[in-house]
Amino acid sequence: MGSARGCHRPSGPLTVLFLLLAAVVLPLLSAGTAAAAARPEPVRVVVVGAPGLLWSDLDPARTPNLWKLVESGGVASLSTRAAPAKGRGFICPVEGWLTFSAGQRAGAPGTGCAPVPAPQVSGAGASVPGWPEMLAYNRDETDYKPVLGQLGGLVTASGGAVAAVGPGAVLGAADQSGKVGKYAETVDQLGDLTPYRLVVVEAGDLARAWTTTGSDADGGPAALSERARREAVAAIDRQVGEVASRLPADTTLLVAGLSDAAATAHLHVALASGRSPNGEPYPRGLLSASSTRQDGLVTLTDLTATAIALLGLDQPTTVVGRAWTGQGPSGEPAASTAANLAGEDLASQVLREVRGPFFGVFVAVEILFYLLAAAAIRRGWGGSRALSAAQVVAVVSGAVAVATFLAQLVPWWTFPAPMAGVIVTILAIACAVAGIALGGPWRRHVLGPLTVVAGITSLALLADVMTGSTLQVNAVTGYEPVTGGRFYGFGNIAFAVYAAGTILALAGVAQWLIERGRRGLALAVCALYGGLAVFADGWPAWGADFGGVPAFLAGVAVFLILLSGRRVSPVKLGLIGLAGAVLIGAIAVADWLRPAERRTHLGTFVQQVLDGEAWTVVARKFGAMIGVTVGNWSLTLLSLVALAFLFLVLNRPSRWGAPALGRAYALAPTLRAGLIGALTCALIGFLMNDSGIAIPAMALTVAVPLTLAACVRALRLSPPTTPERPSTPAGTTAPPAA
Repeated sequence: MGSARGCHRPSGPLTVLFLLLAAVVLPLLSAGTAAAAARPEPVRVVVVGAPGLLWSDLDPARTPNLWKLVESGGVASLSTRAAPAKGRGFICPVEGWLTFSAGQRAGAPGTGCAPVPAPQVSGAGASVPGWPEMLAYNRDETDYKPVLGQLGGLVTASGGAVAAVGPGAVLGAADQSGKVGKYAETVDQLGDLTPYRLVVVEAGDLARAWTTTGSDADGGPAALSERARREAVAAIDRQVGEVASRLPADTTLLVAGLSDAAATAHLHVALASGRSPNGEPYPRGLLSASSTRQDGLVTLTDLTATAIALLGLDQPTTVVGRAWTGQGPSGEPAASTAANLAGEDLASQVLREVRGPFFGVFVAVEILFYLLAAAAIRRGWGGSRALSAAQVVAVVSGAVAVATFLAQLVPWWTFPAPMAGVIVTILAIACAVAGIALGGPWRRHVLGPLTVVAGITSLALLADVMTGSTLQVNAVTGYEPVTGGRFYGFGNIAFAVYAAGTILALAGVAQWLIERGRRGLALAVCALYGGLAVFADGWPAWGADFGGVPAFLAGVAVFLILLSGRRVSPVKLGLIGLAGAVLIGAIAVADWLRPAERRTHLGTFVQQVLDGEAWTVVARKFGAMIGVTVGNWSLTLLSLVALAFLFLVLNRPSRWGAPALGRAYALAPTLRAGLIGALTCALIGFLMNDSGIAIPAMALTVAVPLTLAACVRALRLSPPTTPERPSTPAGTTAPPAA
């Protein structure tokens, strides 16, 4: 799905609104209305970078020194987000070191993974060869504009001394001129660590072994043999043990596998031992960060932010990570914790393998279903039996979207055949949801099955986003931690499914209440739940969705206007758009008012507006939207076929008489308001989010099959509107002979 997992960002005139809102709030901040919290005393920081180190590499016998840290400190999977060359999905060691240096995604010239360059030693210090070229590349060729050397520069500017051990460590510890004050080849050569506030150590045996193995048959970097990997990991463990034995008092040790050492991207090891930024020791157990909101998951840019916080320095806005925090003492055995973290990496690997084929199968099956359903409705193939089958399949199809998230309750990635496992799991859950929809007394109502499936979709995703968004992590329609486009809240696809399900469910509930003479109550219930759903989508603690809020609000508002019996005019649409912009702007500014370490990407965008970086973000997201729409032809085709089926099949007269959609509207008028509201949300979401065509494609995957189910039920409940064609006489009777 590519960038369909990215964060929602606004574009166009919304930037002006954020500037105005920020201009109102800035004087409040400058007046000093809030006092800064007392900052704990800074500590010395030692960072060991071990590119390529995985949780599956750790073992009590083979890696005793690393295992001690697992048993005594904080642990997590590390997402090594950087800026690799286009077309390459894994992170090279140089890119990992530069990203740590900048605290923002960084890249390096070239498409392959070159070994870390040997530093140019001068006196006690060293410098990075080719530093000007690295600066120029990240300035001109990457979208994130990282400030290389930021961490080292902050420390030296504050009067602290920085030391680097190993060539890669020079990349990570250098200041903005590409230089580091103290360099040593080994920890033993460095000697006493006490004089330095920041020590960066390269444990690069895995990276060196991998980048020197040569090429495979396809011209890519060859994989390490099992024996070579074990030997490299053992060497890293010995180096970590040597560093740990030399730590002065009041020193925090951070260990990070800050890049890949294979031609596929992985989650890597993150360990923390010593005092945390809040002044307390890191407890044994899982680490987290406000950038991910996931226990046991942190990012590479968080490593930079952690070092800055521990050193007692102010974090620049150009450092996008958040400090690692402990999640409290854990009673879980270290072996179980390590195994679970290794399992998360396995899930991500399997997801990357099955996601593409899954969507290929999904799109093909959906299109085939539309073609067969069109034949059954337009030509009357199969009679009432075909209609019954079409309704069942339509309800199952409408439940597939939410089933892709509920499938995370089952560890399908551990099955012997993961591709078959995920498909069977999703189909089983979709059939279970459809069984509920078709099994109760509500099945007799035109909108009964639609309401049940849409309601389960809305409530399941609402509950998930309010409790940490765990159903979206590693889901085939969610976000994967390895790519790291998003870690919490509503991803683009989840938003599309949630919004469509919510509006259609409200249409069903409203119809049920109106039929009982409770129109006023129907409007009130829809307005209250619709408002809650929109709020949950945008609130930073839950959905944290930027571009989705205006689209969702517009969809709900159009639905409510039509439900009340009024018409949607251009003036009303303009007011709805303004309300959506004001709402998301207010939420973003409220988020921005919080301390920087607690902001989500909503508040971060407000800061980017103030720093003059907003248009860069908008341009990057707009380019991603165009790229997804043009490049993902399968979802584009699915959207076109779904719309054609809706308007050219369901909305036109068929073999059964009047248009099926017209019959459904006649029996359940609220369906029209719900369908138009859902389509409005999908269209605006398409225009405002970087996932482009993925938004309407997934919204239609929910809306069109469930609408078909309602239409089929309407056809079966109402008599034909055109007379049956007269039957052909069985034979002729000749007049009697004269």
